[in-house]
Amino acid sequence: MLALSKYLPVSSRISSRLLNTFSINGVTETIVEKKDYPRSKVLKNLKHKKIGVIGYGPQGKSQSLNLRDNNLDVIVGTRKGESFDEAYRDGWRKDLSLFSIEETVEKSDIVMCLLSDTGMMMQWPKIESLLRPEQTLYFSHGFSVVYKDRTNVIPPNNVDVVMVAPKGAGISVREKFTRGEGINVSYAVYNDYTGKAEETCLSLAFGIGCGHAFKTTFENEVYSDLVGERSVLMGMIQGAFSAQYEVLRERGHSPSEAYNETVEEALVSLYPLISEKGMDWLYANCSTTAQRGALDWAPKFNKAIKPVIEECYDSVINGQETQNVIDANSDKNYREKLNEELSDMSDTELWKVAKILRGLRN
Repeated sequence: MLALSKYLPVSSRISSRLLNTFSINGVTETIVEKKDYPRSKVLKNLKHKKIGVIGYGPQGKSQSLNLRDNNLDVIVGTRKGESFDEAYRDGWRKDLSLFSIEETVEKSDIVMCLLSDTGMMMQWPKIESLLRPEQTLYFSHGFSVVYKDRTNVIPPNNVDVVMVAPKGAGISVREKFTRGEGINVSYAVYNDYTGKAEETCLSLAFGIGCGHAFKTTFENEVYSDLVGERSVLMGMIQGAFSAQYEVLRERGHSPSEAYNETVEEALVSLYPLISEKGMDWLYANCSTTAQRGALDWAPKFNKAIKPVIEECYDSVINGQETQNVIDANSDKNYREKLNEELSDMSDTELWKVAKILRGLRN
């Protein structure tokens, strides 16, 4: 049962506005929208605040560019090398808007920690030593803080600690922004030292190009995010695609037919429809043959897959996945080993066929 009601009062630090809420199965959630934080409000709330983005990977690049395009006072801090050079090509200038990590922390009122999880763990002692009272420490993933016993990232009590986690890759954050769209984000406050942490957090969310913001906790964000990456977002999808492709090929189907029935139809036709209209709509508007088959087999796949996802969730909760990430990324030969693993995937027949057939799309 889904009930949607617009403009119901919500009790919180931002209760002066009337926000959207929805309730389902006894759980009520609030949706903060772009109209609640128009650009004028974001600029007012972050006026006189220097925002320092630490790291220039996919999220650091996209979020810093979006903030800059929204006329906010932004600087970038990164190590010399590839990331520094890329930032320079994107218009950030040394000693004006492009600095070392240390200089950026010292100069900023808001420190946006957008390094990789392992990079954050390595740079934290340096960052922590330079923090001062009433700064805002910003994350886009709860990993470092939630698993502090393993990462040693323990924010001091005299700063605000917030999170804005875009529900998409860094490139999507930028592309949606440049198209005038917005990406969904989860947001959370871990420590509210100034009493203004939530307002700052939401202003930053819409400053980076958020469309809708959903409140969570650091813990829930990292647990759901790690499980999602390992299952339906990437890991399980690769496993399912490769399994079906292999079965079709082993049963005598051509490479193109196996690919089209496994990947192409899903990505080009069905997934966009599910995104726009929902799975229930797709079931109601497909052929009766597809409809019957999907209805019959969905419970079987659920029964087969759910135990694996439960195993994955347990591995996330008990910290094993975190340790796997830390151990792998700390290996001095990690990049070489990663490239080998990625090459192994690229070299499979499935993704070789994919590369050829993608080139045929109009």
